[in-house]
Amino acid sequence: MKIIFLLTAICLNFPGARAAQLINGAGATFPYPLYSKWFSDYRSVKSEIQFNYQSIGSGGGIKQYSDGTVDFGATDVPMTDAQLASASKKIVHIPTALGAVAVTINLSPLKELKLTPEALAGIFLGKIKTWNDAEITKTNPGIDVPAKPIVVVHRSDGSGTTGIFTDYLSKISPEWKSKVGSAASVNWPTGLGGKGNEGVTGVVKQTPGAIGYIELLYAKKNNLTTVSLKNKSGQFVAPTLSAITAAAEGVLKSIPSDFRVYITDAPGKAAYPISGFTYLLIAEKMPKATGPAIVDFLKWAVKAGQNANETLDYSRLPQGLVAKIETKLAQIKFE
Repeated sequence: MKIIFLLTAICLNFPGARAAQLINGAGATFPYPLYSKWFSDYRSVKSEIQFNYQSIGSGGGIKQYSDGTVDFGATDVPMTDAQLASASKKIVHIPTALGAVAVTINLSPLKELKLTPEALAGIFLGKIKTWNDAEITKTNPGIDVPAKPIVVVHRSDGSGTTGIFTDYLSKISPEWKSKVGSAASVNWPTGLGGKGNEGVTGVVKQTPGAIGYIELLYAKKNNLTTVSLKNKSGQFVAPTLSAITAAAEGVLKSIPSDFRVYITDAPGKAAYPISGFTYLLIAEKMPKATGPAIVDFLKWAVKAGQNANETLDYSRLPQGLVAKIETKLAQIKFE
């Protein structure tokens, strides 16, 4: 008993043995693999900080942080003015990484396909019903596109991925904008629903003739065929890390000071048109107990942390944006 007491006393007085500070967050599923690695790697920078992140979706992250039940939130889509107004604090959006919504198909044996904005909107509106439709074949000369029925697959749950995808469709199709619109959850004109990126991935894989939209990470891990999309500059671009960064660079000069922006249909020949930021949500005034630790982590994440992005199929933040984020973080107050 005396030996146990002595060891305990030594541990309690040893500087490195103090209890870790636990910081709780919740939100978007898309950045979860990246955030998990960041939280683990950051322990080598500040071993006394421990993060607990619940991957519950963008909507859940916005709600929980707005209600004050977690120390930070996370979302793939910017909060609306109404959401910001109803929150219990003044919330700040901090971009942490870039990703793409990949359009995937199950059209064996085809391993490549090009789609125009008109074709993509027509498919998801339910107006283009077969793969050998003229709107598709005219942009794929020399490719034997099968005469299979098109099976649209979409998210059945609200998500940031849907928010980004429908924002793009609303920009390129007046009919989509007026009939369906853009939101994390919409009334789909046609198709089958799948819960989460996993659900959509599964339905596409199991359904010949299917087309769906998922985060690039899921497409690559499941070896799904991704579509090259015609961008605003008239170029057909595949969802690659460099094409995602090009989309962000194309709108860098016009990004607002609060960073709330969609970068879909961005200008630039190399830009992939369905790209987006993912954000951590913090407040303009944060508690002294947790605020400094979260801000220090974010300062690390937008610089040193970016080295992990590409290994996990996320794109780095443009350097010009990192400087603006550092300025924003320096303005956060603690009370």
